[in-house]
Amino acid sequence: MTAEGRVDAAEWERWGADCLRAQDFSEADARCLAKSLAQTSLWGIDSHGIARLPHYLNRVAHGSIQARPDIVIERTGPGTAQVHGGQGQGIVVAHRANALAIDLAKGAGVSAVGVSDSSHCGAIGLYSRAAAELGFIGIAFTHSDSIAAPFGGHEPFYGTNPISLAFPRADADPLCLDMATTAIPWNRVMNARRDGVALPPGVALDAQGRDCSDADQAHALRPLGGEEYGYKGYGLAMMIELLCGPLNGNPFGPHISPMYEALDRPRELGAFFIVIDPARFAGGAALAAVVAGMAMELSQVPGSPRMPGDPEAAAQAARRRDGLPVPPALWAEMQAWSARLGVAPPARLS
Repeated sequence: MTAEGRVDAAEWERWGADCLRAQDFSEADARCLAKSLAQTSLWGIDSHGIARLPHYLNRVAHGSIQARPDIVIERTGPGTAQVHGGQGQGIVVAHRANALAIDLAKGAGVSAVGVSDSSHCGAIGLYSRAAAELGFIGIAFTHSDSIAAPFGGHEPFYGTNPISLAFPRADADPLCLDMATTAIPWNRVMNARRDGVALPPGVALDAQGRDCSDADQAHALRPLGGEEYGYKGYGLAMMIELLCGPLNGNPFGPHISPMYEALDRPRELGAFFIVIDPARFAGGAALAAVVAGMAMELSQVPGSPRMPGDPEAAAQAARRRDGLPVPPALWAEMQAWSARLGVAPPARLS
């Protein structure tokens, strides 16, 4: 694969699950993680999709992610709980915590579940969407190590600290906002380094605090809002940090182990999930239909803007038809892990 190739999502998912089983993941957890990464790539979110599996495999090999973690659930009230991740793979832990939040919301109407001692949990929209697909409102947050410069500074302090909210929509995929509080996700920088491409202007800084489009020289990301309005992303990142870090007994910002360094050191990452049952509120019975009507009305205004989540739905339709893009450097990583784990590589689409 000397140029960008394509792999069928189901075939990649098979390969990913085979790799994880070879590292002693349970059948259920291997399928959960592989399916989540394939789905993320189907949505067009290449910063958090199939490209991340080699990194997860590497951390498992170094011992900082446990293939079979001792996940402990502590119910702290009718609608609250703490999930201790046991240094497990973050996507697996987060799905379990989010499922618990959904279950609690069925009884309490509103739930909040915190996660401690976990690792990178992928695209945060995986979890808000899962709630919305069942008719709930899902809200999800997570944090990471120091990647983003605070507004007014140029040394990294907070992470990309994403937020996602999802609402049910009648006869269509949920309305879903899934965004980092930085100009771009850091994994986009890692993909640019791997593929030898430049970053767009205005999203990253070098070590001297200058605007930087060379991915290899990127030292920090700008907060959402950029040079002039970055106080907005910076403030939002701080609030998310407090929800996911200190509230759950996790470290914050500079005290979190870097994602791509110190691979033998557990990351101790957190997440926070809120689920709301619309039926407990005046507009709940009609909410999904109103969301669908809002989308229709919005599509008819000048410029035909789309609802959050619509670009992902369009990407999914195209990628189910054409396959997932695999850059040459990623294909090389996949081939190397196939050989290392004794797993048949995914078949290419012609």
